[in-house]
Amino acid sequence: MQEEKTDFKKELFSYIKIIVITVLVVLGCKQFLFAPIKVQGASMYPTYEDKDIIIVSKTSKIERFDQIVFKSPTEDEFYIKRVIGLPGDTVEMKDDILYVNGKAYEESYVNRETDDPNHLRITENFTLEALLGKATVPEDSYFVLGDNRLKSYDSRHYGFISKEAVYGESKLTVYPFKHFHIGRE
Repeated sequence: MQEEKTDFKKELFSYIKIIVITVLVVLGCKQFLFAPIKVQGASMYPTYEDKDIIIVSKTSKIERFDQIVFKSPTEDEFYIKRVIGLPGDTVEMKDDILYVNGKAYEESYVNRETDDPNHLRITENFTLEALLGKATVPEDSYFVLGDNRLKSYDSRHYGFISKEAVYGESKLTVYPFKHFHIGRE
C-alpha cells in the first residue's frame, strides 16, 4: 500500500513537472519569439480581413514591404501596416505609383476597388517632405501604409513609426475568416 502511494505521488509530480515546463515554454515563446494576433478592421484588405488570426515573429529583421504590428502612436492599440519606407529612404506617391528612392514599384497588394466612381486615385499624391516635413525616413523609424489605402489610418496621418514601437512582423495567417483586434480602419 505504501508503495502504491509513493508511485502515485511520483507519477503526479511527473505530470505537474510536464505541465509547468510546458506552460513556461509557451509563455517564453510568446514573450520573446512569436505571438498570435487577431486583425481588426479593413485597413489591410485584401492581404488580411477583419478577424484573421496571424502569427507575429518578434525576432525578424524588418524589410521593405513586410507587414508589421506596432504600438499606435496615437492610442493604446496595436496596428498592422505594410513597411514602405526604411530609414534613409525617400518615398513619393505620384498618380497611384509608389516611388521609393526614385524607383517605381508595382503594388499588387493594394485594394484598388472603390464604390465611388469620382475617386480617380486610390492613394493621393505625396512626398515625405510635403506630408511629414522630412525628405527621408529618419533613423530608427519606418514609413507604413495600409493596403486598403482609402480606409487606412497610417503614416500619412500619424507620421513615422519608431523601431521601438514595433511588436513584430506578420509571418503567417493561421485562421482566415473570409466573410475573426488590431488597429482601426
